[in-house]
Amino acid sequence: MPQACTIHLTPDQYGQPDVMQKLAARSLNVAPNRITHLEVIKRSIDARKFPARYVLRLNVWVDEPFAPGTPFDLELKDVSKAPEAHIVGLGPAGLFAALRLIELGIKPVVIERGKDVRARRRDLAALNKEGIVNPESNYCFGEGGAGTFSDGKLYTRSKKRGDVRRILDILVKYGATDEILIDAHPHIGTNKLPGIIQQISAQIVECGGEIHFDTKLEGLKYSGNQLTDIVVNGGEVWPVKALILATGHSARDIFRMLNKEGIALEAKPFALGVRVEHPQALIDSIQYHSRGPRHPNLPAASYSLVRQISDKGVYSFCMCPGGIICPATTDPSELVVNGWSPSLRNTGFANSGMVVSVDLADYRKTGNPLEGVEFQAAVERLAEQAGGGKQVAPAQRLADFVHRRPSQNLPECSYLPGITTADLSDVLPDFVHQRLRKAFRHFGKHLRGYLTNEAILVGVESRTSCPIRIPRDRETLMHPGMEGFFPCGEGAGYAGGIMSAAIDGERCAEGAAKLVKKV
Repeated sequence: MPQACTIHLTPDQYGQPDVMQKLAARSLNVAPNRITHLEVIKRSIDARKFPARYVLRLNVWVDEPFAPGTPFDLELKDVSKAPEAHIVGLGPAGLFAALRLIELGIKPVVIERGKDVRARRRDLAALNKEGIVNPESNYCFGEGGAGTFSDGKLYTRSKKRGDVRRILDILVKYGATDEILIDAHPHIGTNKLPGIIQQISAQIVECGGEIHFDTKLEGLKYSGNQLTDIVVNGGEVWPVKALILATGHSARDIFRMLNKEGIALEAKPFALGVRVEHPQALIDSIQYHSRGPRHPNLPAASYSLVRQISDKGVYSFCMCPGGIICPATTDPSELVVNGWSPSLRNTGFANSGMVVSVDLADYRKTGNPLEGVEFQAAVERLAEQAGGGKQVAPAQRLADFVHRRPSQNLPECSYLPGITTADLSDVLPDFVHQRLRKAFRHFGKHLRGYLTNEAILVGVESRTSCPIRIPRDRETLMHPGMEGFFPCGEGAGYAGGIMSAAIDGERCAEGAAKLVKKV
């Protein structure tokens, strides 16, 4: 049996097997030549002091041959003639729900309003270069959902909800590097995610599942409290036994349709703010306590910031070292920004959402569950108007924003549709921009050099999570008012990223399979 130990390496020592062996031997108090094999099981970086250290958790074989564990694989079946369960949305929740259904002997029939990855790329090019928004094919809608062209961060706090390692193993099976199995904050990268998504989609079809692109859910039919059919594409009626609704946080037309149908929805808190972008070299120097260039063995530095300001949380969200700010709207009359990083995190920019919590009391007036959605949309329309159209984003230098002065010019920015000078106080609600100013002052004291006019704020970051929760029973995972209807993932209010959405997709698939087999 291997023995476990933890070793620390300087950047110069990292990647040298002989150094690792000597440090492991010292930790275990054995001679180095007694070690027959080393296996890294967890990797992180401690940057609290200079120089930063790699922290490696190891399994070490001493005086015995290396015995590898059983390799991971999925027990997939031919489900071409099996009973069916339907899935709406081919994002992380929908993809992992489909794979799990196949394992359980159920045929997944997936409908996706957007296009496949290849066709979707053309729409993203038009969005980035010309500011043309296709409401059905964008950064949120299409094969893989928002997960395809997201940053690909795989860190989650949802470990109590499901098997995180299983999700990582599945991603490795379909093309992700096995480094995600050991990193404390694993990351795939926007350049690699599309290929992984295509591999998973191909597997679903190969096993007999169906994927219908350019197919939009428009209505539900039910008898009493039993879901019987779905309506798609202008009136086509498809019979269903179980429906997993995994549409993501931006499918506002679905929320409106459900509300119109009288299906119970709940308003929930979310967050709202901006993207802040610094030169990556500046963040490196702050985080690694260095004046010169980052050591080549160290990754682009990141940060995580949080502060309570007047009873509301202000915090960094989806921090993207070496990344890009991207246009993430689904409506040409609105403007939304998000961020992503390629696998090498080498763009020269570091960006992060910086958002303020929005509670029900901040927007509720009538009790309509869609009030949060409409509040979000109103701010996004202001952002689009402030930018002047074509997805040009309103922007302001960070120190100028904090000191309430206009920016006479703007620094270079990664946001491809373009930026224009604006007073972001005119775009954001008062309670948001006031708390952001106070938080940035605090963050500037915590990270010396962070509060600078070299940094830029780009608005607005508004889709951190869904303002809606679709109720479901804790045991069956079905909507309490409709048997056969499984609200799932981010759009239903039960996830907040690739990992938690994938875990929730698997859970809903297990519930749907149980129902279909019973029927």
